[in-house]
Amino acid sequence: MIQTLVATLMWALVASLLIFRRKRADRSITYAALTIAIAMTLNVDRIYAVIDPLLGGTNIATLIADAVLMTGLFFLGRGVMKSGEYRPRLVRVAVSAPVLLIALLAITASFLFIDRGTTTARFMSDLGAQPAAAVYSIINFSYGALVIATMLLLAARQSRDSTGIQRLPAALLGLGSAFGVALCLAVIVMDIAHATGHLDLMHVIQAAYDPLSALTFLFLCAGFAVQPAVRRAQHHARRRHTISFTAQLEPLWHRATYARPGLSQADPLAANSEDPEGHLHRVIVEIRDAMIDPRITFDISTDDRDLLERAESHLVGSDSALTTTLTVPNIEEREP
Repeated sequence: MIQTLVATLMWALVASLLIFRRKRADRSITYAALTIAIAMTLNVDRIYAVIDPLLGGTNIATLIADAVLMTGLFFLGRGVMKSGEYRPRLVRVAVSAPVLLIALLAITASFLFIDRGTTTARFMSDLGAQPAAAVYSIINFSYGALVIATMLLLAARQSRDSTGIQRLPAALLGLGSAFGVALCLAVIVMDIAHATGHLDLMHVIQAAYDPLSALTFLFLCAGFAVQPAVRRAQHHARRRHTISFTAQLEPLWHRATYARPGLSQADPLAANSEDPEGHLHRVIVEIRDAMIDPRITFDISTDDRDLLERAESHLVGSDSALTTTLTVPNIEEREP
């Protein structure tokens, strides 16, 4: 049941990323979601029971699914790392291709020593008492813990460096990563307990497996799905603020261009074709030109000067400008 839920979440994430991130140059997150979705789909009992017999019926599908999952985690870690400026050496090593390759070779080697029998959808439950199976799973989840812990570190740093709604994706990723690390550690302890015959301990920890899996993928998927939504919301909010600043500066701008004609009068067609930020930039420039032109007298009030400075701060991306922007109701984009 939990595999079906996780696979569904991952395919939903793939769909959302293909829709909202299709124009992004870096596709690491999309590749990660796709590979993890494939891996989790292979782990669905009914699908596994169909696929593995086609591959010889020796549980080779388990190795394939786990290798695909590890590859997906690799892309996931790389994607999270590339989304921020914080990239210390240890982080780059943890999500590097050589570490992935070593982990893949290690699980493949240990897998060959497992007496795998015939197809079983309960691979570790049925075979986990074998030391080779325990080593196989421990390597698998140790790599997962390494990458997810790296993501947790990066998410914490991104959350610290962000403000407002920008913190939401990082917070969700941080929660998902924390649950993911806990999941990996729980599985490693279960593997050791199973291999050493401490079945009571294994069963106690096993009760946490499904909740931790669900929470891990739920929060990770939410974090990655929310990112494009937050960016779109920020884009629209910035556009509204830009139009608002332009509207507030319009009386001052008209006085400035009356005193000192600028591009608006020299080339009105070009001026009218500007986007909101280009238009606001021109408004600010023409006001500033009028203020510094020694041939004319153009004085502005303290309030107008403050508004002008806040509009300039807004254009260069200062959040402080947005917090003090006056609301202009029902402002629509307009031509000058």
